[in-house]
Amino acid sequence: MADDIGRRVILGRISGLFGVRGWVKVFSDTAPRSNILNYPVWQLRLAGEWRAFKLLEGRAQGKGVVALLEGFEDRDQAAVLVDAEIAVDRAQLPEAVEGEYYWTDLEGLTVSNAEGVDLGRVAELFSTGANDVMVVKGERERLIPFIAGTVIDVDRERGEISVNWDPEF
Repeated sequence: MADDIGRRVILGRISGLFGVRGWVKVFSDTAPRSNILNYPVWQLRLAGEWRAFKLLEGRAQGKGVVALLEGFEDRDQAAVLVDAEIAVDRAQLPEAVEGEYYWTDLEGLTVSNAEGVDLGRVAELFSTGANDVMVVKGERERLIPFIAGTVIDVDRERGEISVNWDPEF
């Protein structure tokens, strides 16, 4: 989900309104979900343009997150934010530890099996709760779990992921 040649990383989106004082519900792709609140400035894509907004307050609310952004004092003002993607500059993210990756770094990499059969490119990733899954699009779409034993190697410099995967599956 990188944008502008990797400068911007999408961390979630505004999913709805919360109350009458300008608060919004946030769907966060961070783990844990409340980590999205660690970034004091959010970039929101509104009407196709990215704009920066200061995060004034935020908290976990049930299984989700709610937030108040500067300049939005009531429900009607905040309504324009619904469905906006939330991003931060890539430089704001901490370095990934050895053997862990940001999904945005894997998207677009080519995937081949141990025998060298090209399976396609990583179009996106999603979590099942038990593990992450790569959506690999080539001559057809494949869902390949991103787990030890299946993923043999990730070489970001070469732009390749090697997997233990039957091309017929």
